[in-house]
Amino acid sequence: MLNMESNFKVGDLVWARMKSYPAWPARILESDSQKKGQAYVYFFGSKATYGHVPNSAVVPFDSTHKDNLASCKRPDFKIALQLAEEYRQSMEQSENKETEEAESEKGEDKSNSGSPKQINKSSRKSSVESAESSSSGKGKTKRKASDSMENGPKRSRSSITTLKDDSNGLSSRSDLLNRPAVLDRPDSPTVDFANSSEVIQSKEIEPSTLKFGFLGLGIMGQRIVKNLIQTGHHVNIWSRDPKKRQSIKEQADAMGGVGKVEVYIAPCDVMKNSDIVFSCSLDPECAKKNVFGNCGVTKQDNDTLDGKGYVEMTGIDAQTSSVICEEIMSRGGRYLEAQIQGSREEAEVGSLVILTAGEKSLFVDCQSCFKAMGKTSLYLGEVGLATKVYLILQLMKGIALVGLAEGLVLADRCGISAKDIVDIFNMTELSCPYLQNKANIIINKDFKKVEQSIQNMQKDIKLALGLSDEYMQPLMMASAANEVYKHSRKLGYDEHDCACIYMKARY
Repeated sequence: MLNMESNFKVGDLVWARMKSYPAWPARILESDSQKKGQAYVYFFGSKATYGHVPNSAVVPFDSTHKDNLASCKRPDFKIALQLAEEYRQSMEQSENKETEEAESEKGEDKSNSGSPKQINKSSRKSSVESAESSSSGKGKTKRKASDSMENGPKRSRSSITTLKDDSNGLSSRSDLLNRPAVLDRPDSPTVDFANSSEVIQSKEIEPSTLKFGFLGLGIMGQRIVKNLIQTGHHVNIWSRDPKKRQSIKEQADAMGGVGKVEVYIAPCDVMKNSDIVFSCSLDPECAKKNVFGNCGVTKQDNDTLDGKGYVEMTGIDAQTSSVICEEIMSRGGRYLEAQIQGSREEAEVGSLVILTAGEKSLFVDCQSCFKAMGKTSLYLGEVGLATKVYLILQLMKGIALVGLAEGLVLADRCGISAKDIVDIFNMTELSCPYLQNKANIIINKDFKKVEQSIQNMQKDIKLALGLSDEYMQPLMMASAANEVYKHSRKLGYDEHDCACIYMKARY
């Protein structure tokens, strides 16, 4: 690479070559330790660095040299080239704007007009100087240029400060981490009661004459209640969100089901007016509040339950389930844990898998409801078995999802289309409906379509790890997956779909 022009100015875009590496998109910087016959440059890329290179190894970043030097196929080179182009475009836009301002000022005040070219050069130098000023104090001891590249230019310690303060179009967000802002909070899920799925319509369900209560109207709860109402069950509902419960009643009444849905302001009122109550809350703490809270199902006039049933559908651990069971049974009630497996779509159409354990007579009494909710319901035995099976299945799903997300991130870093990877994935035995669905969410970045939130998935993995502690069973992969979900929650993705862990792995 022969240098035909050595008088580059601060801020100029150039091609710079280091020994044993291809020519790389770079930018001329000003240095307080400028070496004779060498240029001090900043190399673009996800592994950005600084270094001195001989003037003979620097040429302008123009179309002539680009045609000869931009043929490198390395993924990190492509990233660097894209960032350099974005920088060039931002500089051109800035220069055009300043030229227009200078021309408009020229007519008003000749003394301040100056040459647009001079103004641009001055502004350009000033902006670059300000961009590098923060690193001048810390960048006096720098890695030698000859050993500063491994698999592409590396980012030196001083580059972190410089990139944060780079006001020339490329901030640390796009240049260093390329991390987007935290996604908007997902909207509260709503359900259209006017539509009934073909699966529900095809089911021959004779609704029970018992009155059923339902506590919790979240992503799954609303859809389960909808199917109960559409199959003719009488449902008393409660939710912490008054708008949700009122909306469901209004929609049910509009469908001609007047009197089939009643709204109550506390769990104890729902229990008082129901024969069997389902609870479908966020986590174990919420599940216990529904029972033991000031307005829980065993409070007020519910000291004696007289054979009433309580069905816990919240994803909880076996210990919490046993505590709730003891409380319900101590007051003469019946208890059944009914853990649900399936997605939001499966809840919508009524094709969930329901795992139950506890009082078998209560399992029998709930059959018409379980048929409305899912495609099958299984009775596993004593209290605790259903929750353990649920957590084991959730653990498998959570670990598999981490593998999917990290695989798609690696494909992206290799310059391979994630869509192509998923198309090939779907042809193999690895494919399954769950991972297919999550892969599509990742490709479309449709993380606001929540089937199970990151917060909820991490809760289940944490409970599974607690179960492993009880049996002294090491779970290395589960522990690693738990940290991935925790980190994603720290980034602000709590309420997004669990496929959003891709964002943590990618950025």
